[in-house]
Amino acid sequence: MQETILITAKSTDYELLDSGGGRKLERYGKYIFSRPDPEALWPAQLPASVWQRAELSFTREGKSAKWHVASGVPKEWIVSLEGLSFIIRPTTFKHTGLFPEQAANWRWVVEQIIAANRGTQKDISVLNLFGYTGGATLAAAKAGAHVVHVDGSKMAIAWARENADASGLADLPIRWILDDAKAFLKKEIKRGRYYDGIIMDPPTFGHGPKNELWKIEDDFMELLMLARQVLSADALFVLMSGYAAGYSPTAYENCLRAAMDGMPGTIASGELALEESGSADSLQTDTKRLLPAGIYARWSK
Repeated sequence: MQETILITAKSTDYELLDSGGGRKLERYGKYIFSRPDPEALWPAQLPASVWQRAELSFTREGKSAKWHVASGVPKEWIVSLEGLSFIIRPTTFKHTGLFPEQAANWRWVVEQIIAANRGTQKDISVLNLFGYTGGATLAAAKAGAHVVHVDGSKMAIAWARENADASGLADLPIRWILDDAKAFLKKEIKRGRYYDGIIMDPPTFGHGPKNELWKIEDDFMELLMLARQVLSADALFVLMSGYAAGYSPTAYENCLRAAMDGMPGTIASGELALEESGSADSLQTDTKRLLPAGIYARWSK
């Protein structure tokens, strides 16, 4: 099994400036964030004076956690990534609403859909489980797929729909479903519905809209086996990713191989990473390090 690192580098509206000391320094649009990141065990490269210029800084003290926001910073703003628009809105869990490390996965999904669409009139259906704020959903829909977006949070679905509107994609064939991922798959199996592509980014722990408990160590393999049952006979791809679960890409690949047993195709796995730009104003570091940002495994026809 050969693992590949998928890297997100600096773009117009996103940049990992530096990392270290358990934190990362990022730019979303014109605003700079300083946030905790347990992967950043090494020393920072840029001087403290640069880090101190962050307009938004997230800190934890004991059981309390909060954002420190400079005067004049709006509650939300829009950035672009991979031709899509996202509303940045800092949350109480240190998130921003956008996971830029997923950009390479979105590009891969788009490639699968576009390649399958060449010379055919077939409608391609994609299921996005744990869809959150909709990055993969919007990428797939923009590429020409009919997408079902499932999440257990009303807030996340509302945010994803706002992103669709901001991206000019609100009229595309996207169904927004508030449901528990496993419960939804079981219902789709009974209904006899099938999908040509499945995307999932399950959390380590969580609850569905009816307080259904999700624990990745207990539920992940069952989820995959349920997902296999809703794949069409001519399925194109399965993509799964994760963060902070403590598992390696090999573990995800082994799970995917078990689920896809008997279905010919190619399986790959690896890490997701953000590349430091190492720059701020006239300062430039000597190295552009990679900050680990998750793992992925994927099957394609």
